[in-house]
Amino acid sequence: MTTQICTRAAINVSSLLITINAAGGRATGDPHAACELTSKACWPGAAVMRGRAMCTNSTDGFDETATLTALRPSRSWQEIVAPYARANHRRAVIQLLNTGLPFLLLMAALIHAARTYPWLTFPLAVPAIFLLVRLFIIQHDCGHGSFFASRRANDLLGRMLGVLTLTPYVFWRRSHAIHHASSGKLDRRGAGEITMLTVSEYRALPPIRRFLYRAYRHPAVLFGLGPFYMFVIRNRIPTGSPNRESKVWGSILGTNAALATIVTLMLLTVGGRAFLLAYLPVILLAASTAMWLFYIQHQFEHAYWATGPGWDFHDAALQGSSFYDLPALLHWLTGSIGFHHIHHVCSKIPNYRLRDCFEQNPEFRDVRRLTLRASLKCARLALWDEERQLLVSFRHAAAGSLPND
Repeated sequence: MTTQICTRAAINVSSLLITINAAGGRATGDPHAACELTSKACWPGAAVMRGRAMCTNSTDGFDETATLTALRPSRSWQEIVAPYARANHRRAVIQLLNTGLPFLLLMAALIHAARTYPWLTFPLAVPAIFLLVRLFIIQHDCGHGSFFASRRANDLLGRMLGVLTLTPYVFWRRSHAIHHASSGKLDRRGAGEITMLTVSEYRALPPIRRFLYRAYRHPAVLFGLGPFYMFVIRNRIPTGSPNRESKVWGSILGTNAALATIVTLMLLTVGGRAFLLAYLPVILLAASTAMWLFYIQHQFEHAYWATGPGWDFHDAALQGSSFYDLPALLHWLTGSIGFHHIHHVCSKIPNYRLRDCFEQNPEFRDVRRLTLRASLKCARLALWDEERQLLVSFRHAAAGSLPND
C-alpha cells in the first residue's frame, strides 16, 4: 500500500478514535458510488459472483454446507431485488409504532424508577437499549431513502430520530453513502469505517504507533471509549468549510441545539439523578451495541478486501458483508440488519423486507453464516493479511500461521 494510506491510517490510530471522514473519499466516476450518493437503488446488471473457496468448520459457528463457488445467478441482480426494493407505508408505520412507543414508555418508566426505585433501572434499561438500536436502524433506512416512499417523510423522520440517537442525520447519511460506495476497497478505506491496517502496514509502523493501533483495536476502546467519542463528542463537532458543507453544519448544529434543549429540560424537571441513571446509560450502551453491529458487519475472518480493478461490487457485498444469523428476537430488535449482505447488494430494500428477500432467494442463502457465538471470536481480529486474504489477530500475524492452525 502507498505511504499515504499508511500515514493516514497511523494518524487515525494515534488519536485512538473511530474516524468518520465525511469530507473525504469521494466516489466520483464510480457508478455504484454515484448511485449511493444520490440515494438511488444500487442495481448493477447481472454479474458473476467470483467466490473464494471456503473451508468451513461447524465448531466455528459457520454453516459448513455453504460454499461460495463461481456463481452466475439465473436472473440479474436487479430482477432479484426489484420486488423488495420498495417501501410499504403500512409496514413502515407499524414498525415505527411498535418500536417508538415502547421506547418512549420505557424511558418514562426509567426516569420514574431512577427517582423512586433505582434498582429497577437495569431491567428496564435492557429492552430500552435494543429499542433505541432498532430506532437507529429505522433512521439508517431513512438515510437510504427506503423506509418510506416519500423522500420528505424519510428526511423528516431521520432528522427526528437523529436527536434520539445523537447522530446528525445529514452528516451521517453522507459518510454512510461513501461507505457503501467504497466498502471492501482496500485502497479507499477511511470514510464511515473502523480503521483497519494490513499486516504489511502494521509492520512498517514505528513501535509507538504499533502500540497505539493495538490499543485502538482493543475491545475496551472499540466498543467502550470509541462509541462514547463518536456519538457524544465527534457527532457534535462540524468540520470542513461552513460554506461548502452548509447542510452538514446545519445538521450537526441543529441536532446539538435539540439535544441541549432536551438535556436542559430533563435537568430542570426530573433532575440530574434521573438523567444519570436513566437517559445516559441507555444512550451509551446503545451506542456500544450499534458499534459492535457495525464492526461485525465487515470485520470478520473471511471478509473481502481488494484493490483497483480487482474489486467487485457484488463480491464486496456478498463476501465482505456478513450474514449475521442471530436468534429471532435479536433479529427483530436489530431491525434485521444481520442480513447485511443483502443490504449491500441493494440498499433500497427497507429493513422490514430483508428477511423476505433472504428466504425467497437462494442466491442470498449461499453465503457464509456467522452465528452470535462465532462472532465473539472476531473481536480479537485486527489486521488484514493480503497474502492469505484473511482478517487475523496480532498473534497470528506475528506467528505467520493460519488462524485455524
